[in-house]
Amino acid sequence: MKLKSSGTFVIGHINPDMDAVASAVGYAWLLRERDGTNAIAARAGHLNPQTRWVFDRLQLEPPILLTDASPRFEAIARRFDTTTPERPLREAWAIMNKTNSSVPVVNPDGTPYGLVSAMSLFQSFQKHIGAHPRREDMRIGEIFDIPCAEACDVDVPRFPAYGRIRDSLRHILREERDEFWVLDDDGRYLGICSQRDILNPPRYRLILVDHNEPGQAIAALDEAELIEILDHHRLGNPPTNIPIRFSVDVVGSTCTLVSERISEAGLSAPPALAGLLLGGLLSDSLILTSPTTTERDHAAAARLARWAFVGGSPLAGETIESYGEQLLDAGSGLSSRSPEEIVSADYKQYQSNGMKFGIAQVEVTNLRELHEHQDELSEALVKLQERKGL
Repeated sequence: MKLKSSGTFVIGHINPDMDAVASAVGYAWLLRERDGTNAIAARAGHLNPQTRWVFDRLQLEPPILLTDASPRFEAIARRFDTTTPERPLREAWAIMNKTNSSVPVVNPDGTPYGLVSAMSLFQSFQKHIGAHPRREDMRIGEIFDIPCAEACDVDVPRFPAYGRIRDSLRHILREERDEFWVLDDDGRYLGICSQRDILNPPRYRLILVDHNEPGQAIAALDEAELIEILDHHRLGNPPTNIPIRFSVDVVGSTCTLVSERISEAGLSAPPALAGLLLGGLLSDSLILTSPTTTERDHAAAARLARWAFVGGSPLAGETIESYGEQLLDAGSGLSSRSPEEIVSADYKQYQSNGMKFGIAQVEVTNLRELHEHQDELSEALVKLQERKGL
C-alpha cells in the first residue's frame, strides 16, 4: 500500500458497495472544492462488478485502496543527504553538522552500507588514535581522511517503508540505537527514522462514510484519528478521544447526503462525478423503489440527473430509469460468480444485545435466478457463518 499518511482519507466500509465508494469520492471532492482540504477518496476493498461498471462507463479512476490505518515507516522517514563508503569521513562530518543526525552511507546502487553516528565516530576515533604509534602527534585531519566505510555502524536495523510500525515495535524497543534505515520495495535507501518518531508517528486522518460501526471499518481504526462520520445507517459508532462531526440522517443513500451538501455549498458536481453519485443513490435505493427511499432521495436523484445527463457527458441522453436499469443489470448475474464471492461481496457485520451477526445481500433482476442457486448460496452462507464465528 504505497500512500502517504498526510491528508484526510474519506472512506466507506469494507466489502464496499456502490454507495460506499461513490459517496467517498463525492465527499472528498466537496471537501477539496469547498474547504480546500487535502481530502483523498479511498476504498476499503475491491470494487464489485456493478461499481466497476460505473467507473468504466464514466471513464473515472477508482479511489485508492486502503485496508489498514496502522501508521507506516514511510510516514516518519527523513531523507538526509548521503555519502558513499569510499568518500573521506570529513564529508560525513560536514553533513552531520548540518543535520544534527546520523549520516547515511549508501552504496552506488542505492542500498545502505551503514550509518555514521556519534557513537560510531567515537569508536572510530578511539580505534585510529589508539593504534597510532605517535598518537600525541596525530592531527584531527588525518582521522577525517579515512574512508567513511571505516567509521560506519553497519548493523543498523532496516525496515520497509510500507511496513506497519507496530509490527516492529518490540524489536525497536530492544535496540540501543536511536536511528534506523527505511528502505523502499527494492531495498534502496528511502530515509532514516528515529526512535522518538517511531513511538509517536503521525496517524491517518479518517472520515467514515456510509458506515459508523467499527466492525465494518478498515483494520486498525483505533490507531487512526477519526474526524468525521457521514452515514444513513443505525448507530454503532466507535468511541473517540475528541469531539467529531457526526451526521446520520434518515435517507436511502449516503450519496443523497453528499449531493445535498454540494448543493448547499452553491456548487454543482462535474457530470462524471454527478453520474457516480447518482449511481450510488440508484443502487442503494433500487432505482428509488426501496422502502427506505425518501422524498429527499427523489430530489437528490433529480438534481444529480440534471448535472450528469448534460450534452457531451458520458451519460448524455440517459434517464434516471434507463441508467438505473443498466446499473442494476451490471450488478446482477449469479451464474458468473462463485457462491462464496456472492455472499461476501456486500457483507456487513453487526453486534447487538451480545449477539454477533452478519447480513449479506445481492441484487438480482428476477427471483427465478435466485431460486436456481438457492441451495449453493445456503451452503456458502453456512460456511461464512462458521468462518466469522457468528
